[in-house]
Amino acid sequence: MNGTLNKVILIGHLGDDVKMHYFEGGNCIGRFPLATNEVYINKTTGEKITSTEWHNLVVRNKAAEICEKYLTKGDKIYVEGRIKSRQWQAEDGTTKYTTEIQVTEFTFLNVKKETEQKQGGGYSSQTNEPPIAPTGEVDLPF
Repeated sequence: MNGTLNKVILIGHLGDDVKMHYFEGGNCIGRFPLATNEVYINKTTGEKITSTEWHNLVVRNKAAEICEKYLTKGDKIYVEGRIKSRQWQAEDGTTKYTTEIQVTEFTFLNVKKETEQKQGGGYSSQTNEPPIAPTGEVDLPF
């Protein structure tokens, strides 16, 4: 393979509500933490262990507005995106680092806001399609 790939797929629960930041010119970004869990059994003690990994997610513009409107802490979501690391100078002069997931597509798996979205919906920032709530039967190929 000659090319490279930076792709992340996550299914997890929001650790907090979406925090919005608006910029001049009408652009905006939304940020929220996403928790993914791994559950396993300790072979020596037989104890069930749950390990949680936290991911910092960033959504932009229309996708951010949709997430802010429909998502709240605890909701389950499927996301696709890419890993992005960045650094900045803090007020005290120290250099800070973070790693984020720049979300390109997402699907709501369960949401508490807006009953029309309870069955799910999706969004792709590449196609700028709004989330679609299933209505009735879905004809699946399998």
